[in-house]
Formats: sequence, structure tokens, C-alpha cells
Amino acid sequence: MRRIGNWYFGWTIVAASTVLTLLTVGMRMGIGPFFLPIIEDLGFSRSELAGIVAIGMLCYGLAMPLAGHLVGTRGTRFVLLTGMVVVVASSIATVLAHDPVMFFLAFGVGLSLGLGLTSPVALTPILSRWFTRQRGMALFFLSTGSMAGIALMTPVFTSFIEWLGWRATLLVFAAAFALFTIPAALFIFRDNAPPESDLRPEDVAARAALAAQRNQSASLARVSDALRTAPFWQVALGLFACGFSMNLLGSHGVPMLMDHGFDAMTSSLGIGLIGAVAVFSTLVLGRLADVLPRRDILATIYLVRGLGFFALVMVGAHWELYAAAALGGIVWAGSIALSSAILADVYGVRRVGVLYGLTYLGHQVGGMISSWLGGWGYETFGTHWVSFGAAGTLLVIAAAVSLRLPRRAVLAAPQATSAGFS
Repeated sequence: MRRIGNWYFGWTIVAASTVLTLLTVGMRMGIGPFFLPIIEDLGFSRSELAGIVAIGMLCYGLAMPLAGHLVGTRGTRFVLLTGMVVVVASSIATVLAHDPVMFFLAFGVGLSLGLGLTSPVALTPILSRWFTRQRGMALFFLSTGSMAGIALMTPVFTSFIEWLGWRATLLVFAAAFALFTIPAALFIFRDNAPPESDLRPEDVAARAALAAQRNQSASLARVSDALRTAPFWQVALGLFACGFSMNLLGSHGVPMLMDHGFDAMTSSLGIGLIGAVAVFSTLVLGRLADVLPRRDILATIYLVRGLGFFALVMVGAHWELYAAAALGGIVWAGSIALSSAILADVYGVRRVGVLYGLTYLGHQVGGMISSWLGGWGYETFGTHWVSFGAAGTLLVIAAAVSLRLPRRAVLAAPQATSAGFS
């Protein structure tokens, strides 16, 4: 069913995807409130737990290409339900863990794999099929879910941990995750999109021309061909910097602010404010992504975000923290949505799931390195400048690289010729 009255059903899928992303990314990026309580309870050093989180980030990334492949072969519903089962089982195993090996397997490996299967990578292909004209906006709502996850889940986790402890908080999350994912997967997510997706009648001719020229270059649409082109690696490098910075903030943002003298709730609210502001900024960025060159927006996001990392590590007063968080929140969202949209524009919708999964693996490799570096750097040098300074520098480099991506819009005159990947 395409429409219920004047309502396009694709937006129902977007809404469900946004909430699911809120839960998934909220857990993946909301490790900060768990960090010190786990250390105190299980007796890990900061470096040991940072190492477990770092490997978890890699496992999360390794699940991305798998999720993209399984969505293409088994369907979105199968992938989401499988990921949900893994998340619930791993959460229970984590709560029962009392030694480093068991905790590593449950929290570091199992939970990360489950969240990876229910991550935005599993949702990008279905949204790309349901949307053409407004693909940028639809994918940006996934970023809204990510930012809402940071904004809501970080302080919520902090409150629940203070009230119930970290183990009970993890079980509450697993229950809420299952209660939403099961009905959403069964009744909302539909892989069979209408042939014309969200196009208006006047757009159908343009889409037909686009499809015809893409068919002419079908031999270039293979994954192996894409891996030999510059845009794939330019997107991957940007996502590496994105993952390095986002996971550093999610894992070490709250501990870093507490080390600088802020209390736990103020630190959580400061990090959460970044996501709260980003929820609203995605609405503007999503509109711009369907009008302006996406590479220019992506470069601006990386540049301003990099400068924000330098500012965040220097804040000393409450107002400075909130000002830096608000400024950073304006550009915190959008890099992932823009990257996936650019991949769909350049390489076509058919391969976007696998290609996005592969580039997102770089995102999680960056997250793995920063999650470890945040703990090791502070214990070794007594400062967070090692990790947060590296994040700012990488983001500035990513901004420069992004400016070399192709200038494309979804309904622009198609140019998917043999030179289309340059």
C-alpha cells in the first residue's frame, strides 16, 4: 500500500526507522554513563574497559556489511528480528557477567553485533527504495534518530543508573528495544516499495531517464568496481573521522567532563544538548541536502564539528560547556545521511546497502581507535588532548577531502557514464 488517504506510507517507515535508530545509536553512543559505574563494579582499569569498548566498536562495524548483505538477500524484517534477539540475549549475558572474558564476549562482541544488525545500515536500503525525490530528507531523519538517541538516552541512562544501577538499566533497555522492534519489523517495514516511490507525475520521466543511463553503466555498478573509484574512499575517509569523533564523545565525553570538574548529570546534559540541538538542525540540513550540493554541506559539517572538538575539551564553566555543545549540535548530524545519499547518487540504489556497510566499517574502525585512545591517552599522559585533539584534526582533514566529491543532486541530469565516478 502506497498511500493511506494523502499519507505516503514511506513516511511511516521513516518514523519507525527513526525510533529504532534512536534506541540503537542511543545505546551505542550512550556508553559514557555506564563507563565509571562498570569500572567501579567490576574492577576494570579505564584502559581495560576502553579496550573492550574499542573492540566492540569494531564488531559493530563488522556487522554493517553483513547487515547490508542480509537485507539484500533475506530482507529487512529478518535482519531486524535477528539483531533484536542478539541484543536481548547479549544484554542478559552482560548482566550475568562477573569476569573480563564473559563481559567482553557479551558486552563487547555480542551486544555490538546485535546493534550492528539493527543499525541505520540495515535501514538505508529500504528508505532509498521508498524515496527518490525526498531521499535526502528521509535519510536525514535517520540522523535525527541518532541525535535524539544521544540527546535522550545519555541523561536517561545516567538517571536510571543512579536509580537502579547499570545492570538493571541495561535490562530495561533490552526490554524496551524488543517491545518496539518486534511489532515494527512485522507490521511496518516493507521491502517492496512502489515502482515510482515518492515521485510526482512530472518527476517520473526524469527518473526513467536516470534509470536508462544507469543501465548503460551497469558494469560499473558492481561493488568491486566501486572499490576502485575515488568517491568511495573519500566517503570512507570522512566516515572514519566521523566514527572516530562520535564514538570518542559517546565513550569518553562524560568521563572527560567529569575529569574537568563537572558533575555526572551536568556532563550528561552537556553531551545530551549536542544531540538535542542536532534533532532540529537535521530538519534544515535535510531540506538543504535535496537542494544544494551535498559535498559542500558535508564539508561544512566536518569543519565546524572539528573546531567544536577543540572547544569542548577547553570548556571550564557551565555556560561554556552548553555554548560549545549547542554550537557543535548544529553540525553534529548529517554526515552519515549525506554519505549514504552521496553513495546512492553516485553508485545507484541497488548497491547502496553493501557499499554503505563497507564505508561504515571505516566509521567503526575510527570508533574503535578513539575508544581505546581516549582511555590509554588519558592514563598515559594525564590529558584528554591526545584523543580529542586528534578527533578535531581528523575532522578538518575530512572537510578538505569531502570538497573533492562529485557535485550531484538526486534528480539532477544523470551522468552515470564511465566518468561518472570521478
